[in-house]
Amino acid sequence: MTTALLGFAVLLGLCFFGFRIGYATLIVGLVGFATERGWSAAFAMTGQQIIEDAMNYNLSVIPLFILMGVFIHRADISRDLYDAAYAGLGRFRGGLALSTVAACAGFSAVCGSSLATAATMTKVAMPPMRAYRYSDKLAAGTIAAGGTLGIMIPPSVPLVIYAIVAEQDIGELFMAGVLPGILLVSLFMAAVAVTVRLDPSAGPAGDPMADEDKRRAFKVVWPIIGLFLLVLGGIYGRIFTPTEASGIGAFGAAVIAISRGYLRTVEQWIDTLVEAAKTTAALFIVIFGALVFAQFINLSGMPYDLVFLVQDLELSPTGLVIAVALIAVLMGMVFESIGILLLLVPVFLPTLIQSGVDMIWFGIIVVLVTELGLITPPIGMNVFVVKSVLPDIKLANIFGGVAPYIVALIVALILLFIAPQIATLLPSLMR
Repeated sequence: MTTALLGFAVLLGLCFFGFRIGYATLIVGLVGFATERGWSAAFAMTGQQIIEDAMNYNLSVIPLFILMGVFIHRADISRDLYDAAYAGLGRFRGGLALSTVAACAGFSAVCGSSLATAATMTKVAMPPMRAYRYSDKLAAGTIAAGGTLGIMIPPSVPLVIYAIVAEQDIGELFMAGVLPGILLVSLFMAAVAVTVRLDPSAGPAGDPMADEDKRRAFKVVWPIIGLFLLVLGGIYGRIFTPTEASGIGAFGAAVIAISRGYLRTVEQWIDTLVEAAKTTAALFIVIFGALVFAQFINLSGMPYDLVFLVQDLELSPTGLVIAVALIAVLMGMVFESIGILLLLVPVFLPTLIQSGVDMIWFGIIVVLVTELGLITPPIGMNVFVVKSVLPDIKLANIFGGVAPYIVALIVALILLFIAPQIATLLPSLMR
């Protein structure tokens, strides 16, 4: 275990010195292999690991869902989702913040990326909230927190990666994320309601929308809702596999984009495909590097040492999951969500299986605590994304604004421990 802990320490040091996590994990994994087996074997094992991972058919889900998200983003769907949410919620006190939460949930459902959701919704939601004199703390905090919904509400790239690493069914994990996603949206809206109740000036009510404008706003988003229901409904009904669903989703998103006047020139197609390819390549570098590092950790024997440690400490399955969740929150202060899943899950996987933990339920738990890490100081990735788009807002104000949502996430986590059926009900109905 000493070698593995040293590897984690070096990895952390490289990340603090500015190395991208994909390259840092690859370097530490390669050197770790060399320490255990020699340089010749290290290069052979690293190359073999990357080739095996690259040939994993399940990974084809990722670029297709990324392409789906890029099509939706380029078609400027986010503004329509926001308008539709405002049509239903804008007249209430804090209505624009409530609309932002709802729009983030809708955009997440077709985008699947927390950082992309936060960046996009900052541009869409911040101007109207400032026009109605919302406090910067509430406005920026709502956007940063709403962006975290991107890794829970399916289709979610982190859930796909967890499914591959933990060898779980992608479709069941997608369905497992539906009810927790709805729960989170409800709790986030409750957090807005409490905030504006304590400070009414933080979120004044918006102007009521005319009935005709409401109908127009709702009509525009129906294709997006239909696409979301088609993808999830097909997976739930076992009509098609998650891989096929990703292809159908990408095709449907392209049709929607074309109907909205985009993707009608060769240049637009090239720009869109290049963006999707760059995002996929960057993500795959993280995946391959982390999986090489995970194999080094396995080779060091750390996962099996943890099994014996848990047995010696006589930790219950719930106690073990709580311990892993706390580690994930701490890692979330440094690493982004994909890195946490790829570094943490392989290490504890044998211990969790040995303890009889439901791996579908655990997948939702670990994604939820990863969401928590995205807005937890000192390094909340979503907070810094919002800050980069809104440089005039103090970082302390954004962190202050996400505080109610951190409480909401903790409440959701407690509810999932008390009632695991929130995550396991829909997957159990698929079996």
